[in-house]
Amino acid sequence: MPDDVESYNPWTVVHLVFHHLVDKGLHPVLGSTGDPGAPAAALLRALGIEPSPEGDKRVMAAVHEHLAEIRAAVFEE
Repeated sequence: MPDDVESYNPWTVVHLVFHHLVDKGLHPVLGSTGDPGAPAAALLRALGIEPSPEGDKRVMAAVHEHLAEIRAAVFEE
């Protein structure tokens, strides 16, 4: 990673924003209707932060499923 690029845990940033909003007397809700990943990613993008797909459990689950399909096809399981 280049020296001029900073990396943050995206949930730390979301947590910081939520605490700031609560301190201002607001009651933020994120993902109250399901997985908070998409709204959290939208919040990060609004702040100019591009979330990394490596942190998305759904992406990793899809990768593992795909690899299992490949193994099954190659080894005829």
